[in-house]
Amino acid sequence: MSTVAPTPGYRSRLAEASIASALSAVGAVVVEGPRACGKTWTARQFANSEVLFDGSDEQRLAFSVDPARILDGPTPRLLDEWHLVPGTWNAMRRACDDRPDKGIFLLTGSAVPPDDMTRHSGAGRVRRVRMRAMTLAESGHSTGDVSLGSVLAGEPVSAAKPEAGFDDVVECAVRGGWPGLADVPPAAAQENLSAYLNEIARTDVSRVDSVRRDPAGVSALIRSLARNVSSEAGYSTLADDADLNRASVKAYLEALERLFVTERAPAWQPRLMSRVPLRQAPKRFFADPSLAVAALEIGIDRLRSELSYYGLIFENLVMRDLLVYADINGCGVHHYRDKSGLEADAIVQRRSDGTWIGIEVKLGGAEAVDRAAGSLLRLQSTVDTSRIGPPAKLLVITSTGYGYERPDGVAVAPITALSP
Repeated sequence: MSTVAPTPGYRSRLAEASIASALSAVGAVVVEGPRACGKTWTARQFANSEVLFDGSDEQRLAFSVDPARILDGPTPRLLDEWHLVPGTWNAMRRACDDRPDKGIFLLTGSAVPPDDMTRHSGAGRVRRVRMRAMTLAESGHSTGDVSLGSVLAGEPVSAAKPEAGFDDVVECAVRGGWPGLADVPPAAAQENLSAYLNEIARTDVSRVDSVRRDPAGVSALIRSLARNVSSEAGYSTLADDADLNRASVKAYLEALERLFVTERAPAWQPRLMSRVPLRQAPKRFFADPSLAVAALEIGIDRLRSELSYYGLIFENLVMRDLLVYADINGCGVHHYRDKSGLEADAIVQRRSDGTWIGIEVKLGGAEAVDRAAGSLLRLQSTVDTSRIGPPAKLLVITSTGYGYERPDGVAVAPITALSP
Protein backbone atom coordinates (compact mmCIF):
# COMPACT_ATOMS: atom_id res chain seq x y z
CA MET A 1 0.00 0.00 0.00
CA SER A 2 1.30 3.43 -0.88
CA THR A 3 2.42 5.71 1.95
CA VAL A 4 2.44 8.80 -0.29
CA ALA A 5 -0.54 11.04 0.43
CA PRO A 6 -3.44 9.95 -1.82
CA THR A 7 -4.86 12.32 -4.40
CA PRO A 8 -8.41 13.47 -3.49
CA GLY A 9 -10.96 12.36 -6.06
CA TYR A 10 -8.58 9.92 -7.74
CA ARG A 11 -10.22 7.82 -10.44
CA SER A 12 -9.02 4.26 -10.96
CA ARG A 13 -7.07 3.83 -14.21
CA LEU A 14 -6.72 0.89 -16.56
CA ALA A 15 -2.93 1.29 -16.53
CA GLU A 16 -2.78 0.26 -12.87
CA ALA A 17 -2.67 -3.45 -13.72
CA SER A 18 0.24 -2.93 -16.12
CA ILE A 19 2.15 -0.86 -13.55
CA ALA A 20 1.61 -3.45 -10.82
CA SER A 21 2.75 -6.26 -13.11
CA ALA A 22 5.85 -4.33 -14.19
CA LEU A 23 6.81 -3.45 -10.59
CA SER A 24 6.79 -7.14 -9.71
CA ALA A 25 9.07 -7.99 -12.62
CA VAL A 26 11.78 -5.31 -12.92
CA GLY A 27 13.70 -2.79 -10.84
CA ALA A 28 12.23 0.34 -12.41
CA VAL A 29 9.02 1.23 -14.21
CA VAL A 30 8.71 4.29 -16.46
CA VAL A 31 5.17 5.62 -16.77
CA GLU A 32 5.01 7.98 -19.74
CA GLY A 33 2.34 9.93 -21.56
CA PRO A 34 1.05 13.45 -22.18
CA ARG A 35 1.18 16.04 -19.44
CA ALA A 36 -1.95 16.06 -17.22
CA CYS A 37 -3.13 12.59 -18.24
CA GLY A 38 -2.81 11.38 -14.63
CA LYS A 39 0.63 9.72 -14.54
CA THR A 40 1.70 11.16 -11.19
CA TRP A 41 -1.70 10.56 -9.57
CA THR A 42 -1.65 6.93 -10.69
CA ALA A 43 2.00 6.35 -9.76
CA ARG A 44 1.25 7.65 -6.27
CA GLN A 45 -1.12 4.73 -5.74
CA PHE A 46 1.99 2.51 -5.72
CA ALA A 47 4.76 4.77 -4.39
CA ASN A 48 6.02 4.76 -0.80
CA SER A 49 8.16 7.88 -1.24
CA GLU A 50 8.59 10.51 -3.93
CA VAL A 51 10.83 13.14 -5.50
CA LEU A 52 9.02 15.78 -7.55
CA PHE A 53 11.46 17.28 -10.05
CA ASP A 54 8.89 19.33 -11.95
CA GLY A 55 8.94 22.88 -10.62
CA SER A 56 11.33 22.05 -7.76
CA ASP A 57 14.71 23.75 -8.18
CA GLU A 58 15.67 22.57 -4.70
CA GLN A 59 15.20 18.92 -5.62
CA ARG A 60 17.15 19.32 -8.84
CA LEU A 61 20.03 21.04 -7.06
CA ALA A 62 20.08 18.38 -4.36
CA PHE A 63 20.25 15.67 -7.01
CA SER A 64 23.19 17.36 -8.75
CA VAL A 65 25.07 17.47 -5.44
CA ASP A 66 24.22 14.03 -4.05
CA PRO A 67 22.16 11.85 -6.42
CA ALA A 68 22.43 8.76 -4.21
CA ARG A 69 20.75 10.54 -1.32
CA ILE A 70 17.86 11.74 -3.48
CA LEU A 71 17.34 8.23 -4.85
CA ASP A 72 17.36 6.69 -1.39
CA GLY A 73 13.99 6.20 0.26
CA PRO A 74 11.16 3.72 0.83
CA THR A 75 10.35 1.82 -2.35
CA PRO A 76 8.80 2.07 -4.82
CA ARG A 77 10.30 5.58 -4.95
CA LEU A 78 8.56 7.93 -7.36
CA LEU A 79 10.81 10.15 -9.51
CA ASP A 80 8.32 12.53 -11.09
CA GLU A 81 9.26 14.17 -14.43
CA TRP A 82 12.67 12.53 -14.21
CA HIS A 83 13.71 13.67 -17.72
CA LEU A 84 14.04 17.26 -16.48
CA VAL A 85 17.21 16.38 -14.56
CA PRO A 86 20.23 15.14 -16.55
CA GLY A 87 21.84 12.15 -14.90
CA THR A 88 18.68 10.69 -13.37
CA TRP A 89 18.55 7.77 -15.78
CA ASN A 90 22.12 6.59 -15.27
CA ALA A 91 21.98 7.05 -11.50
CA MET A 92 18.73 5.09 -11.37
CA ARG A 93 20.18 2.36 -13.58
CA ARG A 94 23.26 1.99 -11.37
CA ALA A 95 21.06 1.82 -8.28
CA CYS A 96 19.08 -1.01 -9.90
CA ASP A 97 22.36 -2.78 -10.71
CA ASP A 98 23.43 -2.57 -7.08
CA ARG A 99 20.16 -3.88 -5.69
CA PRO A 100 18.49 -7.16 -6.74
CA ASP A 101 15.05 -5.99 -5.62
CA LYS A 102 12.07 -5.49 -7.90
CA GLY A 103 9.94 -2.37 -7.94
CA ILE A 104 12.60 0.02 -6.64
CA PHE A 105 11.70 3.05 -8.76
CA LEU A 106 8.69 4.53 -10.49
CA LEU A 107 9.61 7.20 -13.02
CA THR A 108 7.01 9.42 -14.66
CA GLY A 109 7.65 11.56 -17.70
CA SER A 110 5.68 13.69 -20.15
CA ALA A 111 8.40 13.68 -22.82
CA VAL A 112 10.70 11.22 -24.51
CA PRO A 113 14.14 12.59 -23.60
CA PRO A 114 17.09 12.97 -25.98
CA ASP A 115 18.83 9.70 -26.79
CA ASP A 116 21.96 10.64 -24.88
CA MET A 117 20.00 10.76 -21.60
CA THR A 118 19.19 7.05 -21.95
CA ARG A 119 22.29 5.97 -23.84
CA HIS A 120 23.05 3.30 -21.24
CA SER A 121 20.48 0.60 -21.74
CA GLY A 122 17.80 -0.17 -19.23
CA ALA A 123 17.20 -3.60 -20.75
CA GLY A 124 16.30 -6.12 -18.08
CA ARG A 125 16.02 -3.36 -15.46
CA VAL A 126 13.33 -1.04 -16.84
CA ARG A 127 9.85 -1.55 -18.25
CA ARG A 128 7.77 1.20 -19.85
CA VAL A 129 4.03 1.66 -19.34
CA ARG A 130 2.18 4.05 -21.62
CA MET A 131 -0.64 6.14 -20.17
CA ARG A 132 -3.09 8.19 -22.19
CA ALA A 133 -5.97 10.48 -21.36
CA MET A 134 -8.94 8.73 -19.76
CA THR A 135 -11.08 6.54 -21.96
CA LEU A 136 -14.86 6.64 -21.70
CA ALA A 137 -14.66 3.41 -19.72
CA GLU A 138 -12.44 5.17 -17.16
CA SER A 139 -14.44 8.39 -17.00
CA GLY A 140 -17.70 6.52 -16.44
CA HIS A 141 -19.25 7.30 -19.82
CA SER A 142 -19.16 3.74 -21.15
CA THR A 143 -21.26 0.84 -19.90
CA GLY A 144 -18.49 -1.60 -20.80
CA ASP A 145 -21.00 -4.06 -22.28
CA VAL A 146 -18.77 -4.78 -25.30
CA SER A 147 -15.17 -5.64 -24.46
CA LEU A 148 -12.49 -5.48 -27.13
CA GLY A 149 -11.17 -8.78 -25.79
CA SER A 150 -14.50 -10.49 -26.53
CA VAL A 151 -14.58 -8.96 -30.01
CA LEU A 152 -11.07 -10.30 -30.67
CA ALA A 153 -12.36 -13.70 -29.53
CA GLY A 154 -15.12 -13.49 -32.15
CA GLU A 155 -17.93 -13.44 -29.61
CA PRO A 156 -21.31 -11.95 -30.58
CA VAL A 157 -21.78 -8.26 -29.91
CA SER A 158 -24.81 -7.22 -27.90
CA ALA A 159 -25.44 -4.11 -25.81
CA ALA A 160 -28.43 -2.21 -24.54
CA LYS A 161 -28.67 1.40 -25.62
CA PRO A 162 -26.46 3.39 -23.20
CA GLU A 163 -27.84 6.36 -21.32
CA ALA A 164 -25.16 8.62 -22.82
CA GLY A 165 -26.58 10.26 -25.94
CA PHE A 166 -25.14 12.17 -28.88
CA ASP A 167 -24.73 15.45 -26.96
CA ASP A 168 -23.04 13.64 -24.07
CA VAL A 169 -20.41 12.21 -26.40
CA VAL A 170 -19.82 15.64 -27.95
CA GLU A 171 -19.23 17.03 -24.47
CA CYS A 172 -16.79 14.20 -23.73
CA ALA A 173 -14.84 15.06 -26.87
CA VAL A 174 -14.73 18.76 -25.97
CA ARG A 175 -13.87 18.30 -22.28
CA GLY A 176 -11.47 15.48 -23.01
CA GLY A 177 -10.21 12.66 -20.84
CA TRP A 178 -8.08 14.81 -18.53
CA PRO A 179 -8.56 13.77 -14.89
CA GLY A 180 -8.14 17.31 -13.60
CA LEU A 181 -10.92 18.57 -15.87
CA ALA A 182 -13.35 15.70 -15.42
CA ASP A 183 -15.83 17.69 -13.35
CA VAL A 184 -15.65 21.11 -15.04
CA PRO A 185 -17.98 22.40 -17.78
CA PRO A 186 -16.73 21.88 -21.35
CA ALA A 187 -16.23 25.63 -21.94
CA ALA A 188 -14.04 25.94 -18.85
CA ALA A 189 -12.09 22.84 -19.90
CA GLN A 190 -11.44 24.42 -23.27
CA GLU A 191 -9.99 27.52 -21.64
CA ASN A 192 -7.56 25.32 -19.73
CA LEU A 193 -6.67 23.37 -22.85
CA SER A 194 -5.96 26.54 -24.83
CA ALA A 195 -3.46 27.50 -22.12
CA TYR A 196 -2.09 23.93 -22.26
CA LEU A 197 -1.41 24.25 -26.00
CA ASN A 198 0.11 27.70 -25.60
CA GLU A 199 2.53 26.35 -23.01
CA ILE A 200 3.48 23.48 -25.28
CA ALA A 201 4.24 25.87 -28.13
CA ARG A 202 6.01 28.42 -25.92
CA THR A 203 8.14 26.17 -23.74
CA ASP A 204 7.73 22.42 -23.98
CA VAL A 205 8.73 21.81 -27.60
CA SER A 206 12.04 23.55 -26.96
CA ARG A 207 12.60 22.01 -23.53
CA VAL A 208 12.14 18.45 -24.80
CA ASP A 209 15.60 18.39 -26.42
CA SER A 210 16.98 21.90 -25.77
CA VAL A 211 16.47 22.94 -29.40
CA ARG A 212 15.01 26.43 -29.81
CA ARG A 213 11.78 26.41 -31.83
CA ASP A 214 9.50 29.22 -32.94
CA PRO A 215 6.35 29.24 -30.74
CA ALA A 216 4.27 30.90 -33.48
CA GLY A 217 5.31 28.25 -35.96
CA VAL A 218 4.52 25.44 -33.55
CA SER A 219 1.08 26.95 -32.86
CA ALA A 220 0.44 27.23 -36.61
CA LEU A 221 1.32 23.57 -37.06
CA ILE A 222 -0.94 22.53 -34.18
CA ARG A 223 -3.83 24.37 -35.82
CA SER A 224 -3.04 22.70 -39.13
CA LEU A 225 -2.99 19.30 -37.45
CA ALA A 226 -6.38 20.13 -35.93
CA ARG A 227 -7.79 20.99 -39.37
CA ASN A 228 -6.37 17.73 -40.74
CA VAL A 229 -7.03 15.53 -37.71
CA SER A 230 -7.73 11.83 -38.37
CA SER A 231 -6.15 12.10 -41.81
CA GLU A 232 -3.04 11.05 -43.70
CA ALA A 233 -1.92 14.64 -44.31
CA GLY A 234 1.79 14.61 -45.11
CA TYR A 235 4.58 17.11 -44.57
CA SER A 236 3.80 19.07 -47.73
CA THR A 237 0.10 19.42 -46.95
CA LEU A 238 0.79 20.54 -43.39
CA ALA A 239 3.58 22.89 -44.51
CA ASP A 240 1.34 24.61 -47.06
CA ASP A 241 -1.53 24.88 -44.62
CA ALA A 242 0.61 26.26 -41.78
CA ASP A 243 2.82 28.43 -44.03
CA LEU A 244 5.95 26.61 -42.87
CA ASN A 245 8.75 24.81 -44.68
CA ARG A 246 8.87 20.99 -44.73
CA ALA A 247 11.96 20.85 -42.52
CA SER A 248 10.24 22.85 -39.78
CA VAL A 249 7.10 20.74 -40.01
CA LYS A 250 9.13 17.54 -39.66
CA ALA A 251 11.06 18.89 -36.66
CA TYR A 252 7.96 20.25 -34.93
CA LEU A 253 6.03 17.01 -35.49
CA GLU A 254 8.84 14.97 -33.98
CA ALA A 255 8.87 17.24 -30.94
CA LEU A 256 5.09 17.00 -30.52
CA GLU A 257 5.24 13.22 -30.72
CA ARG A 258 8.02 13.12 -28.13
CA LEU A 259 5.77 15.18 -25.88
CA PHE A 260 2.95 12.68 -26.50
CA VAL A 261 0.75 15.51 -27.80
CA THR A 262 0.15 13.68 -31.08
CA GLU A 263 0.07 10.03 -32.08
CA ARG A 264 0.08 8.19 -35.35
CA ALA A 265 -1.58 5.01 -36.56
CA PRO A 266 0.73 3.35 -39.08
CA ALA A 267 -0.61 1.93 -42.31
CA TRP A 268 -1.49 -1.76 -42.20
CA GLN A 269 0.46 -3.87 -44.67
CA PRO A 270 -1.36 -7.17 -45.22
CA ARG A 271 -0.89 -9.43 -48.21
CA LEU A 272 -3.65 -8.71 -50.74
CA MET A 273 -5.53 -10.90 -53.19
CA SER A 274 -5.09 -8.21 -55.86
CA ARG A 275 -2.24 -6.01 -57.06
CA VAL A 276 -3.82 -2.79 -55.79
CA PRO A 277 -1.03 -0.70 -54.21
CA LEU A 278 -1.34 0.17 -50.54
CA ARG A 279 -0.90 3.65 -49.16
CA GLN A 280 1.99 3.98 -46.73
CA ALA A 281 1.25 7.25 -44.88
CA PRO A 282 0.25 7.11 -41.21
CA LYS A 283 -2.88 8.73 -39.85
CA ARG A 284 -2.26 11.46 -37.28
CA PHE A 285 -4.30 12.09 -34.16
CA PHE A 286 -4.08 14.17 -31.03
CA ALA A 287 -3.54 12.50 -27.67
CA ASP A 288 -7.07 13.63 -26.93
CA PRO A 289 -9.73 15.08 -29.30
CA SER A 290 -10.23 18.06 -26.99
CA LEU A 291 -6.82 19.41 -28.07
CA ALA A 292 -7.96 19.70 -31.68
CA VAL A 293 -11.09 21.53 -30.58
CA ALA A 294 -9.02 23.89 -28.42
CA ALA A 295 -6.53 24.54 -31.22
CA LEU A 296 -9.29 25.81 -33.53
CA GLU A 297 -11.31 27.50 -30.76
CA ILE A 298 -14.55 26.28 -32.31
CA GLY A 299 -16.62 25.67 -29.18
CA ILE A 300 -19.19 23.01 -28.44
CA ASP A 301 -22.16 24.62 -30.24
CA ARG A 302 -20.27 25.05 -33.47
CA LEU A 303 -18.95 21.52 -33.25
CA ARG A 304 -22.49 20.17 -32.89
CA SER A 305 -23.52 22.09 -36.00
CA GLU A 306 -20.56 21.05 -38.19
CA LEU A 307 -21.05 17.30 -38.27
CA SER A 308 -18.54 16.67 -41.05
CA TYR A 309 -15.74 18.02 -38.86
CA TYR A 310 -17.16 16.50 -35.70
CA GLY A 311 -16.92 13.12 -37.45
CA LEU A 312 -13.13 13.58 -37.54
CA ILE A 313 -13.07 14.62 -33.89
CA PHE A 314 -15.18 11.59 -33.01
CA GLU A 315 -12.75 9.33 -34.86
CA ASN A 316 -9.93 10.82 -32.76
CA LEU A 317 -11.93 10.03 -29.60
CA VAL A 318 -12.49 6.44 -30.73
CA MET A 319 -8.81 6.06 -31.62
CA ARG A 320 -7.77 7.35 -28.18
CA ASP A 321 -9.88 4.67 -26.50
CA LEU A 322 -8.90 1.92 -28.93
CA LEU A 323 -5.19 2.52 -28.32
CA VAL A 324 -5.71 1.99 -24.59
CA TYR A 325 -7.95 -1.06 -24.97
CA ALA A 326 -5.65 -2.55 -27.61
CA ASP A 327 -2.58 -2.20 -25.39
CA ILE A 328 -4.34 -4.13 -22.63
CA ASN A 329 -5.11 -6.92 -25.12
CA GLY A 330 -1.57 -7.06 -26.51
CA CYS A 331 -2.56 -5.48 -29.82
CA GLY A 332 -1.36 -2.76 -32.14
CA VAL A 333 -3.64 -0.32 -33.97
CA HIS A 334 -3.22 0.51 -37.66
CA HIS A 335 -5.31 2.00 -40.44
CA TYR A 336 -5.89 0.68 -43.96
CA ARG A 337 -6.23 2.44 -47.26
CA ASP A 338 -5.39 1.27 -50.76
CA LYS A 339 -5.20 3.30 -53.94
CA SER A 340 -8.59 2.08 -55.10
CA GLY A 341 -10.13 4.06 -52.22
CA LEU A 342 -10.97 1.08 -50.01
CA GLU A 343 -10.26 1.89 -46.37
CA ALA A 344 -10.76 0.87 -42.76
CA ASP A 345 -10.45 3.45 -40.03
CA ALA A 346 -8.72 1.02 -37.71
CA ILE A 347 -7.21 -2.44 -37.77
CA VAL A 348 -6.62 -3.90 -34.32
CA GLN A 349 -4.18 -6.81 -34.54
CA ARG A 350 -2.82 -9.01 -31.76
CA ARG A 351 0.97 -9.08 -31.81
CA SER A 352 1.34 -12.66 -30.62
CA ASP A 353 -0.76 -14.51 -33.19
CA GLY A 354 -1.96 -11.98 -35.79
CA THR A 355 -5.63 -12.14 -34.82
CA TRP A 356 -7.26 -9.03 -36.27
CA ILE A 357 -10.47 -7.06 -36.47
CA GLY A 358 -11.43 -4.40 -39.01
CA ILE A 359 -13.16 -1.27 -37.72
CA GLU A 360 -15.03 1.61 -39.32
CA VAL A 361 -16.02 4.67 -37.28
CA LYS A 362 -19.31 6.44 -37.98
CA LEU A 363 -21.41 8.88 -35.99
CA GLY A 364 -24.47 6.74 -36.68
CA GLY A 365 -27.45 6.50 -39.00
CA ALA A 366 -28.61 3.46 -40.94
CA GLU A 367 -27.18 4.55 -44.30
CA ALA A 368 -23.78 5.39 -42.84
CA VAL A 369 -23.62 2.06 -41.01
CA ASP A 370 -24.62 0.22 -44.21
CA ARG A 371 -21.80 1.91 -46.14
CA ALA A 372 -19.32 1.15 -43.39
CA ALA A 373 -20.36 -2.50 -43.26
CA GLY A 374 -20.04 -2.79 -47.04
CA SER A 375 -16.55 -1.32 -46.91
CA LEU A 376 -15.46 -3.77 -44.22
CA LEU A 377 -16.84 -6.74 -46.17
CA ARG A 378 -14.91 -5.61 -49.25
CA LEU A 379 -11.79 -5.37 -47.11
CA GLN A 380 -12.33 -8.93 -45.91
CA SER A 381 -12.54 -10.17 -49.50
CA THR A 382 -9.47 -8.16 -50.51
CA VAL A 383 -7.03 -9.35 -47.85
CA ASP A 384 -5.22 -12.64 -48.47
CA THR A 385 -6.21 -14.51 -45.30
CA SER A 386 -4.11 -17.60 -46.04
CA ARG A 387 -1.38 -16.23 -43.78
CA ILE A 388 -3.18 -14.19 -41.11
CA GLY A 389 -6.59 -15.82 -41.19
CA PRO A 390 -9.99 -14.14 -41.58
CA PRO A 391 -10.94 -11.29 -39.26
CA ALA A 392 -12.18 -12.30 -35.84
CA LYS A 393 -14.84 -9.63 -36.31
CA LEU A 394 -15.77 -6.70 -38.51
CA LEU A 395 -17.04 -3.86 -36.35
CA VAL A 396 -18.70 -0.48 -36.92
CA ILE A 397 -18.25 1.85 -33.94
CA THR A 398 -20.93 4.52 -33.61
CA SER A 399 -21.49 7.38 -31.18
CA THR A 400 -24.81 6.13 -29.82
CA GLY A 401 -27.33 3.32 -30.16
CA TYR A 402 -27.46 -0.39 -29.51
CA GLY A 403 -24.80 -3.05 -29.91
CA TYR A 404 -25.84 -5.86 -32.24
CA GLU A 405 -24.91 -8.26 -35.03
CA ARG A 406 -26.15 -7.47 -38.54
CA PRO A 407 -27.44 -10.25 -40.84
CA ASP A 408 -24.28 -9.88 -42.96
CA GLY A 409 -22.12 -10.71 -39.92
CA VAL A 410 -20.80 -7.21 -39.31
CA ALA A 411 -21.15 -6.05 -35.70
CA VAL A 412 -22.21 -2.58 -34.56
CA ALA A 413 -21.43 -1.07 -31.16
CA PRO A 414 -21.47 2.46 -29.70
CA ILE A 415 -18.23 3.78 -28.22
CA THR A 416 -20.25 4.31 -25.03
CA ALA A 417 -20.49 0.51 -24.63
CA LEU A 418 -16.84 -0.31 -25.39
CA SER A 419 -14.28 -1.46 -22.81
CA PRO A 420 -11.01 -3.46 -22.80
